[in-house]
Amino acid sequence: MEVSYSANKHTPEIVFFDLETTVPQKSGERFWVLEFGAMVVCPHKLVELESYTTLIRPRDLSVVPLKPRRTDGIRRAAVKKAPPFEEVAEKIFSILNGRVWAGHNIQRFDCVRIKEAFEDIGMPAPVPVGIIDSLGVLTEKFGRRAGNMKMATLASYFGLGEQKHRSLDDVRMNLEVLKNCATVLFLESSLPNTLQSRWYGNSNIMTRSRTNYGKSPGKEETSRKSPPTASLGYQRAVPYTRGSLQKVTEGVKGLLCKAQGHQPLNHILRHSHSLLR
Repeated sequence: MEVSYSANKHTPEIVFFDLETTVPQKSGERFWVLEFGAMVVCPHKLVELESYTTLIRPRDLSVVPLKPRRTDGIRRAAVKKAPPFEEVAEKIFSILNGRVWAGHNIQRFDCVRIKEAFEDIGMPAPVPVGIIDSLGVLTEKFGRRAGNMKMATLASYFGLGEQKHRSLDDVRMNLEVLKNCATVLFLESSLPNTLQSRWYGNSNIMTRSRTNYGKSPGKEETSRKSPPTASLGYQRAVPYTRGSLQKVTEGVKGLLCKAQGHQPLNHILRHSHSLLR
């Protein structure tokens, strides 16, 4: 029997995007966008429909180092003749507005920088219809099997090469990492008792965010493609199989019930166990 599938023509497209920025050297300094890169994909087939990338010259060129700390960083000479943000703002707006935004740690970083850039020129910022942050999704679903949640580490884990720290290259790498993680999870769900591995979380990772300032100015991690250490939502790790976890839960429940004997406590424990399964 032949089966046909018709996608909803009104389903919004997904735009993966990434920014390269300056790295503030002390508290009070801001991030300046140096490069924008985006790739529009079909949500049903994940095929690339459109891509765009551009270097961006900040108002003050002195904020761009002559020699970046990273060998693959963007140099001052590279953006000296690039267009200012106001000249590419309409193009960036047309790519982002009304689509699902996707990227690695975009909620804490890239989305904030985009909004700042549009505010600087007095133009309304683009609005997404949804956001897929691969940092949060992969941390919860895939875990820290690669060691940490930096894009470079995840790419190396799957043999996808080195991260180039250029916007469009990183966007394409982001999608490939997601495809690989999804494939592993799909296979594990098919044979959970055979293929599912155990992993443990590692929270000793920093992210490039303003929330880090005031602690150690100028010494922050130069890449924001990693989870924040202060966020409990990014530290979930359950190093038990479902069976052993149930035994632990039931044992603790019995002890607490003997000590407390309150029905509300029993209800809470049952609810907690259902969340941890």
